[in-house]
Amino acid sequence: MSRSARIAAILVVTVAALALVAAYVSAFLLAEPPTVAAATRPAASITLQTVASVGYGPHPNWVSYFAKDASGQWKHSTVLQLPAHSLIHVTIENYDGASGLRNPFFGLPRGISGPMEVNGQPLRALDPSLASHTFAIPDFGVSVPIEGVAGDAGNPCEVAPCSTSFNHKTITFTFRTGAPGVHHWQCFVPCAAGWQYGFGGPMQTFGYMDGLIKVV
Repeated sequence: MSRSARIAAILVVTVAALALVAAYVSAFLLAEPPTVAAATRPAASITLQTVASVGYGPHPNWVSYFAKDASGQWKHSTVLQLPAHSLIHVTIENYDGASGLRNPFFGLPRGISGPMEVNGQPLRALDPSLASHTFAIPDFGVSVPIEGVAGDAGNPCEVAPCSTSFNHKTITFTFRTGAPGVHHWQCFVPCAAGWQYGFGGPMQTFGYMDGLIKVV
């Protein structure tokens, strides 16, 4: 093979590799799921659930958040629309087991109005070993640990969406939004099994453990 032919072959392979990377970024990292608006009556609120595996789609084994829309249907989305300058009441139903926190800092709820509750009981701080996920909005200073379901629970939910008939923990808390804008939120627990350090895949993908807060 001549030198020019080798160079041409290398260029073709390089362009193909770059195209694959661009397609991955576009399809999985930058693709935006549908926006789920907060309920506004009787007060602004949003209901989420966390599950060990989605059970369908391109990544059926990925851990994920889901959001409940105005009609009461669960949507596979982490793009939330919230009213500006408002108290937002959050309910998270967690059906996943504990992964544990690498940094105990995230075991203390921050940036919320009043105490968080787990299954109706106030909780000032969560044992880091019991953490399953977190709900964190860095721009608001909000970080709330989510307690995991016990490993020996007798009725686990395998795939989403899950109903409250399965073993779960219910976490509730309230925080205040600011001026209109778009903010990033995500889980900071390394819960992506099979990825280096647990922070790849679903941890970096909108619609799974990574999302946006649209304040309007």
